[in-house]
Amino acid sequence: MLTNTVDERVKLTQANLLSTLFDAIIFNCNQKPPVRDIDAQGIANLLWAMAKLVDNGQDRIPEFKEAVAVLLPHVNAQKKQFIPQGIANLLWAMAKLVDNGQERTPEFNEAVVALLPHVNAQKDQFKAQGIANLLWAMAKLVDSGQERTPELNEAVASLLPHVNAQKDQFIAQHVANLLWAMAKLVDNGQERTPELNEAVAVLLPRVNTQKANFKPQEITNLLWALAKLVDNGQEQTPEFNEAVASLLPNVNTQKANFNPQEIANLLWAMAKLTDKGQKQTPELKQAVAALLPHVDVQKEQFIPQAIANLLWAMAKMIDNGQGHTPGLNEAVVALLPYVNAQKGQFNAQGIANLLWAMAKLVDIVQEPTPELNQAVAALLPLVNAQKAHFRPQEIANLLWAMAKLVNSGQEQTPELKEAVAALLPHVNAQKADFNPQEIANLLWATAKLVDNGQKIPGLKEAVAALLPHMNGQKDHFIPQHIANLLWAMAKLVDNGYEQTPEFNEAVAALLTCAIVQKANFNPREINNLLWAMAKLVDNGQEQSPGLNEAVVTLLSLVNAQKNQFNAQGIANLLWATAKLGELVELNLATSSFESLVYRISENLQFSQQEILMSLWGVMVCCARLSLDSNANKSDVFEKHMDDLFTRLENTSPDNEEEQSVMIMAASWLGRACPLVPHYQTIISKSQADFREQLQSSIPSLKIDEEKSLNSLPPVDLLLPDHNIVIEIQGPSHYVGGDFNTRKGSTLLKIALLQKAGFEVIEIPVNMLWNQDLMKPCIDQIKTRIGIPPQEHGSVSLKRGWTGAAYVTAEEPLEEQTNPAKKKKERRRKRTASHRLPPIMTQVNFSAK
Repeated sequence: MLTNTVDERVKLTQANLLSTLFDAIIFNCNQKPPVRDIDAQGIANLLWAMAKLVDNGQDRIPEFKEAVAVLLPHVNAQKKQFIPQGIANLLWAMAKLVDNGQERTPEFNEAVVALLPHVNAQKDQFKAQGIANLLWAMAKLVDSGQERTPELNEAVASLLPHVNAQKDQFIAQHVANLLWAMAKLVDNGQERTPELNEAVAVLLPRVNTQKANFKPQEITNLLWALAKLVDNGQEQTPEFNEAVASLLPNVNTQKANFNPQEIANLLWAMAKLTDKGQKQTPELKQAVAALLPHVDVQKEQFIPQAIANLLWAMAKMIDNGQGHTPGLNEAVVALLPYVNAQKGQFNAQGIANLLWAMAKLVDIVQEPTPELNQAVAALLPLVNAQKAHFRPQEIANLLWAMAKLVNSGQEQTPELKEAVAALLPHVNAQKADFNPQEIANLLWATAKLVDNGQKIPGLKEAVAALLPHMNGQKDHFIPQHIANLLWAMAKLVDNGYEQTPEFNEAVAALLTCAIVQKANFNPREINNLLWAMAKLVDNGQEQSPGLNEAVVTLLSLVNAQKNQFNAQGIANLLWATAKLGELVELNLATSSFESLVYRISENLQFSQQEILMSLWGVMVCCARLSLDSNANKSDVFEKHMDDLFTRLENTSPDNEEEQSVMIMAASWLGRACPLVPHYQTIISKSQADFREQLQSSIPSLKIDEEKSLNSLPPVDLLLPDHNIVIEIQGPSHYVGGDFNTRKGSTLLKIALLQKAGFEVIEIPVNMLWNQDLMKPCIDQIKTRIGIPPQEHGSVSLKRGWTGAAYVTAEEPLEEQTNPAKKKKERRRKRTASHRLPPIMTQVNFSAK
């Protein structure tokens, strides 16, 4: 009790003394010469002393503020009288005052401006400590909002060569302050000139040399500075890596002495270094492990920025392979409640980092706990509130985070939808400022949100705003960007996005990039790219040399990386290769299938959807082989088909498409299927018109329409008395609607019908656009059923039916003179697939 009383008396005495001193300073500064008794050295010493007091906890009482205010004009008045040490002390003092809450008044700014030219003028006179203090001060002032004027830039430039000249004179504190200052200046826009790079280079070895002398704050500042320099383009030279390595053991040694801000900065720095390629050495892992328990211990002391940095750092370390240890998990759990508690204090960058971190944690390992959900819910309204303050990177990260959260099961609350809607107009407004990674993340996010059912005004406009910039930045996309972008564009189209000219240009640009960077794609990216191309083709993407080459290029990589694909990758690749149909040459398609199907029998965990996709893909491969009379037939694919079907025997697919796959597989394999198909029937106008013309031409012909055969999907027209199926093939049956290159689904249906004993005649719909075009088609059908064609002319079909039994203009006449031969030929060719060729290249009319 007595001790407390004494302490209070000492504090009161100190306060009274300081108040008296401040009053004396104010009185003296307000006098006029020669009464005023204060010179240049006195001004420098007083401001230095007052900055030191504040830095050590002195309250900025009214008398203190007034004393500073009356001293500042004298800096400008006596600027020519300051010696080098005085200049260094003054700038240090002003930076320290600002760092502790001093307002940057006009007088304050004038004082700084007055001193800067004297740094350049007296650059040769500064000692090592002065150089360190000056560069630290200028970095701190810039970081606090000081404009980077030509004078300030010149002052910095004039000092940098002296860092090299005096490198041997810098003590541990100087080394730490100098590297911190250079990192901070660069982070605020300072150009990384040769002089700056050289100054950094000469200091790095000093870190290793003086590693035993750094205090906790200096260790923190150094690792922060090294991480920030790398983040701004610093090369990780051997000297740089040695500097990092020399500091890490000190983190473990001094772990108990770091304050909350230092803990946050250290974990941020190590996460950033790791993200930039720093090896996760045992020393780095030990340093991280040493700090994590202190997060929990000091959790109540972290300011909002520190909370944001810590959660960002933990998410980033996990994302880069750091084990999800109990210590890391406990640190995350300890911090989450403080996100909600301090929600009103986070700035725009903090909000973006926090939502990114939570999305990343959920995406990798973290269970979406109630605390995490509460933290997300607390942040979402802040996105709308601070929407005008987000920079391009933050906009991209936020939309990526929300898309990732939704994809991981986050409820699509009104607040989440409002946050997305609030950001989308800013995508358009800042479209020119997004870098390649941000463009990729934004398009991925919009596609993922759409794919998860988001219907938000402004989303299409945001996509349209980004598309032109993809072409401009195409040379800067890395393989991951290319794969994500094509995946996103395929998803958008699959969800109804219009394939505008800009969209098609962006696709074409990306396909070129895929070809150029073919050697750099990993298995997941190959998988996504081929899936995307197949999906684009399925939605009407036109054929182009770029598309064709990209498909061939990527499929050629499948065999080399076949052992790296997981179950989802195998299913996607089988599906995509099949979906592309005749766009992929048969030998290449078969080779790709052979590379993948053997993995199905391995102990891989396929989901029901992946089994269905694989089953459909293998069926299409079998269909293609069966339709090509020159192909080498093998029962290997059918064995895999049987195996996949067996895995599904006790399942009940939810949707009609999946049920249809099982029914088709059962039909192919000749196995029972418990499912009862429910097919929708749609009769197109072309089909109806052709049926009417055919019936009119052959009144006695029995024609069934939209009939399901052997539980297979309905056929357009069936001639039951002749076992002939007629399929009117619209553009959706062909790649790019070219009426020539059939899709996998088209080939499968034809092969299944043939296998069931039906003869299939395919008629491209462009052969039915008028009655004159219909007549040759009807004549062809008459020929197939044994009725002589009319005398108006005939159709020449000598080209275009790969593997079909061709009927030429002369054959019908020959068959009519030998009915027995005609009947025999009909039996032999009953199961052939007859493709009436496209009108634009393969139909010839000739007068008889």
